[in-house]
Amino acid sequence: MKILFFIDGLGAGGKERRLNELLKKLLSVPGIDFELVLMSREIHYKSILESNIPIHFLIRNSKKDLSVFRKFYQICKNYRPDIIHCWNSMAAIYSVPAAKLLGIKLINGMVVDTPVKQNIANKSWLRARLTFPFSNMVVGNSHAGLKAYKAPVNKSICIYNGMDFTRFEKLKDPHFVRKEIFGEASTGLFIAGMVAAFENRKDYGTLIKAAVTLAGQHNSIRFILVGDGANFIEIKNSVPAHLSGKIIFLGRRSDVESIGNIFNVGILLTDTRLHGEGISNSIIEYMALSKPVIATRGGGTSEVVIDGVNGFLIDPHNNKQLSEKIEILFTQKERGNEMGKAGRKMALEKFDSTVMSNQYIELYNTLTKERKKQ
Repeated sequence: MKILFFIDGLGAGGKERRLNELLKKLLSVPGIDFELVLMSREIHYKSILESNIPIHFLIRNSKKDLSVFRKFYQICKNYRPDIIHCWNSMAAIYSVPAAKLLGIKLINGMVVDTPVKQNIANKSWLRARLTFPFSNMVVGNSHAGLKAYKAPVNKSICIYNGMDFTRFEKLKDPHFVRKEIFGEASTGLFIAGMVAAFENRKDYGTLIKAAVTLAGQHNSIRFILVGDGANFIEIKNSVPAHLSGKIIFLGRRSDVESIGNIFNVGILLTDTRLHGEGISNSIIEYMALSKPVIATRGGGTSEVVIDGVNGFLIDPHNNKQLSEKIEILFTQKERGNEMGKAGRKMALEKFDSTVMSNQYIELYNTLTKERKKQ
């Protein structure tokens, strides 16, 4: 079986991490050969480079570079894969002609969010309408995403994100992590944290409002914000100077697992006016670390966070609800511990990379058998 994976790049995002985890698993599966097509030279994951996976770089000269169609067709013609598995909407657009002309099965994996704008003004929505009819299977990482994109029910499947839980072993000593961030006076703190890009789609505004209120009222509550992005400076500057030691901005970090391990609660807030979540890797990471979660209600998040069981769901842009839920966990630490245990159990059962990989392998086998019958 030969599979050609096609993605825009391998930066540090969610779908990129998912593909990385899948490729690591496939390397040890006999009978599966695969190559990788990237539209960017950025590769965040060293394991990809160290594995000697054949990589084709398909770099556009401009957004309207039509030669990409021809170049991708030539890659497919030379490699002759049984399956093309694309991971984003533009890769899906470029994949369709080659798949149809060469009789290759196409898995369309572009459904990684829950679109707010369900019309052709949304480029991803338009690309879905153009490519779904020519795809043999549409894969989404949430049921909410598949439904929102109106993916054909008869050829759609939800495969949840898979995570390598060995990442959460051999973490840094929590005492030293707290000391690094907060200094000597780091004992007895209640820490709320959010790991997410500082982009418009994430609702840092609501988090900052709640953080300013709670940090001002409670001397032992702290907030850690991890990530980078276009809005980083603006959001950081919105924090009053006298609270800068209680609301900490760490920027992008490579040790997010060790940092998340000192959280008492993990937070993921979404600006639902602009973005609908698929399945957030940050939430799964919090759960893997046995942390209760507070997240914005809606999209795929409601499939991961079960309100009152492994965390709390709050209404969009509601800093009052956020403050109330943080205070509940602050005053009822045993309840938070129980939620964290429930989240850890759910993560291991539903979001393990082996579970995800086995589902993809089953799908590949099914499509390959169908192709051989044709």
